[in-house]
Amino acid sequence: MTPPAVTDRRTAHIAWRHHGDTDVPPALLLLHGFTDSAACWEPLVPALADIVGGVGGVIATDARGHGGSGLPEGPVGPRQHAADQALVLDDLGVTEPVVVVGHSMGALTAVTLAATRPELVAALVLEDPPPHGMDGRPRGVPAWLTELLALDLAGRLAYAREHDPAWSEAELPPWALSKGQVDPRYCERDVPLLDPLHDLAPDVRCDTLLLYGDADRGGMVTDADADTFREAAAGTVTTVRVPGAGHNVRRDTAGAYLHAVRAFLDAVRSR
Repeated sequence: MTPPAVTDRRTAHIAWRHHGDTDVPPALLLLHGFTDSAACWEPLVPALADIVGGVGGVIATDARGHGGSGLPEGPVGPRQHAADQALVLDDLGVTEPVVVVGHSMGALTAVTLAATRPELVAALVLEDPPPHGMDGRPRGVPAWLTELLALDLAGRLAYAREHDPAWSEAELPPWALSKGQVDPRYCERDVPLLDPLHDLAPDVRCDTLLLYGDADRGGMVTDADADTFREAAAGTVTTVRVPGAGHNVRRDTAGAYLHAVRAFLDAVRSR
């Protein structure tokens, strides 16, 4: 499958990438997790573009403080990230809602965007979002990120190969590069009180796919968390636990991830 052409763009402080024909309105918005970047989606962009019906109109953003994006003054968190995504979509003049795919932090951003700007979101694909709230205190730079920031690119690649040997080789360079692009000040910013995932659910009216892995492999969402979210959501929620996957479902089990996303979006389109 040939990767679509990539155009790097910027809206205010947010750097983002448009995959495919820039004249085609975006059908898909990809939101990465903490310390990743838009480039981390590139191994799956051709397959995801095919699922939504072509290679044009797929965009992936760098969250503030990540990748090539700036870090404005003030707090960080799902509300701020969701406002950034709305800024990009509004700047594009999007008139049709898009499918929003998010991983971890990006999945929380996606849920918040759907809750606050429902006219922008056609459907959600959530990959192991953190299910519990936060108290708003700065967390500081995690020890593992400090370790990675001290390494050069070759060292980060070696770290990834050692810690995640099952990942495809294509996943490793963007993962390693993104870790060196994180602004450490992001980790020192206040995070406004963050509601648990299920508290956001009543405001999510679009169809949603919640994908998660095994807790003993590092997955954050449990079966109980998934059930609670599904029961609380205003829209239809499909939950899929992927055996053998951890927090990074698409990297651990790309085939199962893509199968679930395709089946979900086919079902949404058939309604």
